[in-house]
Amino acid sequence: MNIRIYNARILTMEENRDIFFGEVQTKGNRISYVGDTENAPKQVWDREIDAEGNVIMPGFKNAHTHSAMTFLRSYADDLPLLEWLNEQIFPMEAKLTPEDIYHLSKLAIMEYLTSGITANFDMYLTPDTIAQASKDCGYRTVMVGGLNNFSQNFEDMERWYNKYNNPEDLVTFQFGFHAEYTNSRENLEKLAALAHKYKAPICAHSSESKSEVEGCIERYGVTPTVLFDKLGMFDYGGSYYHCIHMTDEDIDIMAKKGIYVVTNPASNLKLASGIARIEDMLKAGIHIAIGTDGPSSNNCLDMFREMFLTTGLAKVRENDASAVSAEQVLKMATVEGAHAMGLKDADILAEGKFADIIMIDLQWPNMQPINNIVKNIVYSGSKQNVKMTMVNGEILYEDGKFFIGTPASEIYNKANEIIGRMKA
Repeated sequence: MNIRIYNARILTMEENRDIFFGEVQTKGNRISYVGDTENAPKQVWDREIDAEGNVIMPGFKNAHTHSAMTFLRSYADDLPLLEWLNEQIFPMEAKLTPEDIYHLSKLAIMEYLTSGITANFDMYLTPDTIAQASKDCGYRTVMVGGLNNFSQNFEDMERWYNKYNNPEDLVTFQFGFHAEYTNSRENLEKLAALAHKYKAPICAHSSESKSEVEGCIERYGVTPTVLFDKLGMFDYGGSYYHCIHMTDEDIDIMAKKGIYVVTNPASNLKLASGIARIEDMLKAGIHIAIGTDGPSSNNCLDMFREMFLTTGLAKVRENDASAVSAEQVLKMATVEGAHAMGLKDADILAEGKFADIIMIDLQWPNMQPINNIVKNIVYSGSKQNVKMTMVNGEILYEDGKFFIGTPASEIYNKANEIIGRMKA
């Protein structure tokens, strides 16, 4: 569709560009114009939307998640990470079918849309059915391998990489592994060779818990970050998820390798994993994105909550109310997330970029008065302020209604049917 959104406050997320009044135009799946109305092209539109002074901005990017874990939302809570994972999560996941993952991913996509998240970085068990769910919903997903000793293999990893490797498509793929403690050294070495073959980045959970780091030191004499560096795994960059228990040496390595850190503050708090050294990482020049983690450990796929916790926890950790500003956090949730995911055409509002756009409704008490819009979004914003979510030029969510090809009630019923079967 060709859509014109006018009478808007426009937040492009470009460096050194202030919010301004104007309009955004889309043609197909791309942005065709961003600017003032006086100079805007005139044509016949499929739809014209009066933004009524609300904010138009790039969608948030959920840079780490496990979407289909929606079936375990509020199922196994109040447990430490490794007990939660080994005694509750892994046994239930073993009962999942690829079809289950297809339906459960749709439920997560709905929640992403309500939070203004226009793309997710999804690590889970069956990329082919995850890809199909995203395509059927019209949603943008970057899948990442979750290689471990028990599932997925190198043949599949290479097949997925080549199958989903067109940046123009809604669904793409990056190499990845679950974590050091779920992989043999042979696995890690083979994946490093695969990354070198394609000169491609790798993504993984790293240093999420103190016991994880201690276990790696017992096995190899070094932290996970040092081990990965010795194996050449991240010679072409990539992303680490969580990064809570990091040494100064670890941070130096990440900075030198250009590795993105994806922080997941709500999950880290709920699992009592700790608080990441965000301010130290920023000072080292590390790029930081934000993820929700999965809905079984969070349990809410809400970028507003993650943004507030990212800055709030950093301020407490540093005992400095100026640490990690709202402007930095909003950039993490949009531009940095897009870059970590390889979505260079979905980072800002500009001509030629993907039409992945959200409208933030300012006509709510929590967004008034309008002293500073960026700070309102980060410090007082919530899901209720997401009025519209557009992905790839198509409006998938607007005013509480979903337009993803499947009725919401059908998706809810299927999710409850799946978990009901597993608990029986």
